[in-house]
Amino acid sequence: MTRILSASVLIAAVVLTIWFLPALAAIVVCAAFAWIAALEVAGLAQHLGAPVPAAFVGPAAAVVCGAFAYGADAGLASAPASIAVVMFALLIATGALTLASGPPGPMSILGAATTMMAPLYAGLPMGAVAWVQVVHGPYVVTGLAILLVLSDSAQYFVGRSMGKRKLAPAVSPAKTVEGAAGGFIAGALVGALILARWIPDLPVWAGAVLGVVLAALGIVGDLFESMLKRAAGVKDTSSLIPGHGGVLDRIDSWLFAAPVYYVFLRYVL
Repeated sequence: MTRILSASVLIAAVVLTIWFLPALAAIVVCAAFAWIAALEVAGLAQHLGAPVPAAFVGPAAAVVCGAFAYGADAGLASAPASIAVVMFALLIATGALTLASGPPGPMSILGAATTMMAPLYAGLPMGAVAWVQVVHGPYVVTGLAILLVLSDSAQYFVGRSMGKRKLAPAVSPAKTVEGAAGGFIAGALVGALILARWIPDLPVWAGAVLGVVLAALGIVGDLFESMLKRAAGVKDTSSLIPGHGGVLDRIDSWLFAAPVYYVFLRYVL
């Protein structure tokens, strides 16, 4: 019951943001998700003893997200040049904070890498989601959400009923090749039936191909996040969402799929 209630509240908040609030709200919500997810990545590294400044990586992820999405909200065709300034500032700040963390040790490289990676890993994809919402509207964002949710559900049910061959046993023992195939089929169907309908000028065949690509990226994003958790020796990135774990546990498939979705809409379509 707790899991269902948490999911209902989360879904209601996302639907409200996408369909009923101004575009700026999408940027704020995505920045908040990026902030929390980056903190959870920092927590994984800290669990291993790496010196990661959590007070820095959270706000940095929100800034990266906001800087990326700002161009769309300002009526620009793409992210403004200020995103490059943010990247350079992130690099310099990471170096300075690593130097200030104390004498060099075995965890110094991991700490520096996580300080740089966490804001980008969480911030850029969430910025891409906000950009899609601002530029293309709620239908196109909702299409991506439906695709990733149904693909994930198909992976679970097909894998549970028919799965025999492990997809990545060292990272996620529950995932199977058969489940992944089910996810690809679901992605193709959503792409052909929904994305091709909601994205102007997208042929049905291209929607199906896009759906398979996004489903595959969702699986890779899920496996990558599982690898991070296994490396840290934890089951969930946090206990923020009762019954579901952390924010990163909920958006892991988005973090690889959303940037490619952005690139397709911005440069291919």
